[in-house]
Amino acid sequence: MESRSQWGTRAGFIMAAVGSAIGLGNIWRFPAVAYENGGGAFFIPYLFALLTAGIPMLIMEFTMGHKYRGSAPLTFRRLSKKTEFIGWWGVLVSFVISTYYSVIIAWAISYTFFSFKLSWGKDTEDFLYTNYLHLGNAGELGGFVPQVVIPLIIVWVIVLGILTKGVKKGIEAANRIFIPLLVFIFILIVIRAITLPGAAEGLQAFFEPNFSKIMDPQVWVAAYGQIFFSLSIAFAIMITYSSYLPKKSDITNNAFITGFGNSSFELLAGIGVFSVLGFLAQQSGVPVDKVVEDGVGLAFIVFPEIINQFPALPQFFGVLFFLSLVLAGLTSLMSITETYVAGIVDKFNISRTKAVLLGGGLSALISLLYATKGGLFLLDNVDYYINQFGVAVLGLVEVVLIAWVFRKLNEYKLHANAVSDIRLRAWWTISLILITPVVLGFMMYGLFKDNLLRNFDNETGNYGGYSDAFNFGTGWAVAIGVLVVAIILSMMKWKHNHSQQAPEDKEEV
Repeated sequence: MESRSQWGTRAGFIMAAVGSAIGLGNIWRFPAVAYENGGGAFFIPYLFALLTAGIPMLIMEFTMGHKYRGSAPLTFRRLSKKTEFIGWWGVLVSFVISTYYSVIIAWAISYTFFSFKLSWGKDTEDFLYTNYLHLGNAGELGGFVPQVVIPLIIVWVIVLGILTKGVKKGIEAANRIFIPLLVFIFILIVIRAITLPGAAEGLQAFFEPNFSKIMDPQVWVAAYGQIFFSLSIAFAIMITYSSYLPKKSDITNNAFITGFGNSSFELLAGIGVFSVLGFLAQQSGVPVDKVVEDGVGLAFIVFPEIINQFPALPQFFGVLFFLSLVLAGLTSLMSITETYVAGIVDKFNISRTKAVLLGGGLSALISLLYATKGGLFLLDNVDYYINQFGVAVLGLVEVVLIAWVFRKLNEYKLHANAVSDIRLRAWWTISLILITPVVLGFMMYGLFKDNLLRNFDNETGNYGGYSDAFNFGTGWAVAIGVLVVAIILSMMKWKHNHSQQAPEDKEEV
């Protein structure tokens, strides 16, 4: 049997798993989601979702990777030859995400340097769209934007350079630097943010509970959606990372640490973001709810506007904030890219370096599409469809197949309990058999209803108001295309006989 790379230490694995989970969404999505869905009261469904979907799914994927000792395609093939395509589906979803996620990190690198001179000026929105991105029209790529291409190249050089070093000397070593640095920087951001005038009003808006919202089913769906997307579930990431664990590994405890570590950072991000939003509201003379924003708008328009008004050292705060985005993005991009690197190595039996250059190089080339004048529109549409109809559908299919079709939960529970301090009980089984499939199914029903029946509030009825041609050519085509390519890859022959082996089936730990 082939020798498989392993993490050097348990702490190294946990930092890598937490680094994968902590990404841009923790900083620019979670605070707004919590605020819009009940403020402090949102933490009730959020915690419930963490314990009944997030951590149970993490444990399941950790167990699969640890038991079958392979990348996501190899893991699902060892589960059943018929399910190999699911592993490739997850890998290809990660591949698509990596092509545009890298571009957002490139923006953050640019803005880190812009912070030194506050180069974005007073009109931060016009600077982003006109001066920096040179935004064109949806459906027209236009020419390349050098200010985006150059940092994008830097992003890929860093990530692919780390991945060529391997699991222990590359990914683990990098995360041992990036994660402590990220936490340290963000703590500095929070300390400065809570001392700003108006911070108390911002925090009150963030934490003040609106318990009436808890009765709204959509709030619970939002909580499960945040947990599901935040923890890197169904991206093939956690299966890949756990396949590098040694035989004696506390699977359940690792999942709890990863889950709560990610949620702790989200809470920290919420405190920092709403403190500065409270400051902006006071400076602008408007209520906090008038300045709440998320996504690209929060990071690259609202935050530069806030930094402009800082009473002292605005440049320093700007550098800290955008550097935190860079670090959070890099740790996630490493994990996303590792999924298809590992899949290529296992399937085609080539060296890691060749797999990094092949898979990562192709992703880097495709990412240049988003570094064009029309790149933002392409990024927006692809991101929506690949997340909603890639990750979410894939997660539903994964849990239904394992819990209902192959009925593997009891076998996985025995495997996890054999190596873990925290023993799995009925809550884990019930969560995966009943709660998670029902919630994901409800989410899918709403998504397909909105998209197929065109319930969006705009002229075309499409997401973002895009034309039918652009919507189907970039959104649906990518979401459906990854599944088609996944099926094709699963039909190709393995270049190594390890595809038939399930090591842990022969020697129980």
